[in-house]
Amino acid sequence: MVFEEITEFAAALPSGRAVAGLDLGTATIGVAISDRLLSTATPAETIRRKKFGIDAEKLLALLNAREVGGIVLGLPRNMDGSEGARCQSTRAFARNLEKLTPLPMTFWDERLSTVAAERALLEADTSRKRRAEVIDHVAAGFILQGALDRMRNLRLEG
Repeated sequence: MVFEEITEFAAALPSGRAVAGLDLGTATIGVAISDRLLSTATPAETIRRKKFGIDAEKLLALLNAREVGGIVLGLPRNMDGSEGARCQSTRAFARNLEKLTPLPMTFWDERLSTVAAERALLEADTSRKRRAEVIDHVAAGFILQGALDRMRNLRLEG
């Protein structure tokens, strides 16, 4: 099921399971996985996109192997907060994936996540070639960490 609100998503998560963060690009899907306490996001891998069925099969196999209990998809809003074609594509991916898995899903505003990932990799003195290889799953880590931090704050507020 796809939840628009992170509060509803958090309530639907099974306890003791990791959460995955996805950075959907046109050529790749960056994947990050949290720990079971939902405190830390770790970049996992980048899936080269082919077509939806193949991509979904590879993604779901990875999520199953990591015992993931939910999915956070980065929503690439425009800088003014509006949604364009890339957001529509991400929402369509979620609707199609929802037909293949019972895992709860939500969206997280990913504005500037790739910029933050690029900055972190530059600060770590990562080579250009290596940055190109890891940027997508590092960006997924930033997306997932933002959602995890928000869920932790919700637990503290409640």
